[in-house]
Amino acid sequence: MVKIGNVEVGEFPLLLAPMEDVSDPPFRAVCKENGADVMYTEFISSEGLIRYADKSVQKLDIYDYERPVGIQIFGNEIESMKEAATIVERAQPEILDINYGCPVKKVACKGAGAGILQDIPKMQQMTAEIVKQVDLPVTVKTRLGWDENTIKIVEVALRLQDVGIKALSIHGRTRKQMYKGVANWDPIAEVKAHPDIEIPIFGNGDIDSPQKAKEYKEKYGVDGIMIGRAAIGYPWIFNEIKHYLATGEILPPPDMEERVRIARKHLDFSVEWKGDRTGVVEMRRHYTNYFRGIPNFKPYRNRLVQAESHQEVTDILLEVAESVHHVFA
Repeated sequence: MVKIGNVEVGEFPLLLAPMEDVSDPPFRAVCKENGADVMYTEFISSEGLIRYADKSVQKLDIYDYERPVGIQIFGNEIESMKEAATIVERAQPEILDINYGCPVKKVACKGAGAGILQDIPKMQQMTAEIVKQVDLPVTVKTRLGWDENTIKIVEVALRLQDVGIKALSIHGRTRKQMYKGVANWDPIAEVKAHPDIEIPIFGNGDIDSPQKAKEYKEKYGVDGIMIGRAAIGYPWIFNEIKHYLATGEILPPPDMEERVRIARKHLDFSVEWKGDRTGVVEMRRHYTNYFRGIPNFKPYRNRLVQAESHQEVTDILLEVAESVHHVFA
């Protein structure tokens, strides 16, 4: 059984990656239903949180059905991060996660997210202060390094373990790579195999099928896998991986009725949580993925992304469900 601190997370946990504008409560709900073991929130700005900005505070919303859940924060000021950690603790998640991996310019170039990989002593000091600040188990998500010339992930892992983190998730790319190229899991395996590493090590990057999950589990020896982009519009990937690891069988893809059911559940919660207008607009990015590979779906997709109200989208989805009665590959 893998544990994050004293939190049991399964024999080989599948974690939902924290993704900005994606990993909100409605999305986490459909991933949890479909087998995700550990949820992480979208990243929350420590500066926004300590100023009680509405958008930052709303991201603290967590629900009992999704536990165990980690709330993730980012920032470049140690005092602000400590204060934000205290606010997070009051929201009562199981885990507090620190984002040292976000590659986007507005975050990384200010020394937060993956930017702190250019200052490993500060990264260690900030982590140590946050660990001391809260009673929650603290985890970290990071990348291999700033660029290919600064990959010091084994040193980073050892330093962070020394100051008390309880698990480390590593994305197999550098900051410079952003999301391009192929994720390199060799350094992740090197961390996991190091004789002084005792905390769980989770691999992240490019896992988009049950077969690849099994291959990477066996090849790189990680304690679990964090899945991000492959789950967008396809939350079934978690159960598909679990089934394949247990039986060697590939589950058939969800039929149209199931796709519509999950899309509607996601939509309904999105509207409930964000309000009609925002909930409808922010769901638009998911429809292409929910119905990927469906023949002749484009006219429905065009209508879905132009629909203005919850009821209008619901009516189109019901029409989709009624118009297609076959199971597809």
